[in-house]
Amino acid sequence: MKLYPLQFEPILKERIWGGEKLKTLLHKPITSNITGESWELSTVEGDVSIVANGEWKGKSLTELINLFPDEILGTAVHARFEKQFPLLFKYLDAREDLSIQVHPNDELAKKRHNSFGKTEMWYIMQADDNARIIVGFKENSNADAYLENLKNKTLLSILDDVQVQSGDVFFLETGTVHAIGAGLVVAEIQQTSDITYRLYDFDRVDANGNTRELHVDLALEAINYNKVETKKSYTNKSNQSNTVVDCPYFTTNYIPLDGAISVSKSIESFTVYMCVEGSFEIEYNNSKTQYIKGDTVLIPAAMNAFILNGKASILEIYIS
Repeated sequence: MKLYPLQFEPILKERIWGGEKLKTLLHKPITSNITGESWELSTVEGDVSIVANGEWKGKSLTELINLFPDEILGTAVHARFEKQFPLLFKYLDAREDLSIQVHPNDELAKKRHNSFGKTEMWYIMQADDNARIIVGFKENSNADAYLENLKNKTLLSILDDVQVQSGDVFFLETGTVHAIGAGLVVAEIQQTSDITYRLYDFDRVDANGNTRELHVDLALEAINYNKVETKKSYTNKSNQSNTVVDCPYFTTNYIPLDGAISVSKSIESFTVYMCVEGSFEIEYNNSKTQYIKGDTVLIPAAMNAFILNGKASILEIYIS
């Protein structure tokens, strides 16, 4: 396989709560003013990423993995997940509040949907004044209290409401009730899954006057009713990989890049870089490629030594 950093065409999604910041802040080629998501790296059925650069331009990520599983995924990831790409990477622009929702764990998702569960993390890239998220319950609760408050339209009164700012990170294990609030741009890293149970949607209607489907019964068994700690603290030492999240599904580091650093990595896992501020380049095999805020790049596992150079804030993600 010819190795080089792989970029992919963004898969853009209109959402009732979306806006225009994916274009104004992250340079995405959106064509509507309600674009809520840019799927950067995906093998979700019907939404498979297509290579945008280099020799493999036009090939899908699924095709490349089928051709070169060890080289793309890494030896350990290939052994664990076979030829499945186990993560999904997105940028989100929430002009309005997202619905209050929950994701099932691996066991429940496998049983009901033959899918992975959906453990995820959020990195807040931009936050308007007083922007907030909803994550979990204020105090330990139970299904009866949840249903009673849902019926009375007082669900928000028992959910935790957290003000946020750029640079904040939240780690959401499956079962955590959550919603991204209005005025936020978020980098999201998650298991490969599109399974979401919507609990409450603020009684919104679409352009045709229709409400969106709720999944109240499906959610009952999926919810963790206990209070959870979701905010992650992390160091920000320059030109180093500062661990933010380390879980069985992925490891995410924060790199405040200022200058050049040499990277030597294992061939056991791919690496993904998401540029959340500034710009940088990757130098590999006498070739340099430039990246700006909003870019996402997949480093094939077999590409195990290269140089990062620039002034940027970068999320570094792999499976350990």
